[in-house]
Amino acid sequence: MKIKLDRTKCDGFGACARWAPETFDLDDWGYVSLTHAGNVAPEHEDGVRRALLDCPVHAITELHTVAEVDATR
Repeated sequence: MKIKLDRTKCDGFGACARWAPETFDLDDWGYVSLTHAGNVAPEHEDGVRRALLDCPVHAITELHTVAEVDATR
């Protein structure tokens, strides 16, 4: 799984870091940054998916590969 973070949308709620602390770091002001360049290990995907759902400003998005998009057609 690969994700992208739009830091300009982040309002510092911190839900993402609560659900997936291995993937999201909070700075001193509560704003998030990604660890591992947005590459999510399989064992952390559940927490990251919960963070995606709980982000009130939708600052986190999942990136899909061309193969994944083609498979849905």
